[in-house]
Amino acid sequence: MYSLNVSLPSSVTRLAGQLARELPRARARPRGEHTLVVKRLGDGDHAAYARLEARARDAVRGTAPFEVRVTGVDCFETAETGPSPVVYLAVESPALRALHGRFCDEFDPVEGMEGLDDYVPHVTIARGGDPAAARRLVERDIDPVTWTVEELVFFDAERGQPVSRVSLPA
Repeated sequence: MYSLNVSLPSSVTRLAGQLARELPRARARPRGEHTLVVKRLGDGDHAAYARLEARARDAVRGTAPFEVRVTGVDCFETAETGPSPVVYLAVESPALRALHGRFCDEFDPVEGMEGLDDYVPHVTIARGGDPAAARRLVERDIDPVTWTVEELVFFDAERGQPVSRVSLPA
């Protein structure tokens, strides 16, 4: 699966790693693997990826840098896929939601996860483990982290690595 993601500052990945230590039975995201998905783009081989990237670059054209803010810790009690619960950093950004909406017009939304009403911008901290520990972490107050998104990353989830980047304004 390919996706278009927001680049994360080290302060956000560091926070996610610190909070994951409070969920010892959960599977934490390894350092360097935290993501903030704008939109999943689809599957395919290298030739299919080239077409997906070209379409995505057209859809992102005209996008100016925008602000994103991590505001707290939250949880999906039951994940659409994979182990539950999913503890995450909650993200607020009207501009990110608007960009996601533009991409939903261009690429089919993943049912139950990506429709305009289903999209929950977040950075996963950990999956699975003790639900009571997850609930305790959700109750924790954190200092908000705000940053300006100046680039987006095309990501290959199968290989777990970035494929290319696009700077904003695009």
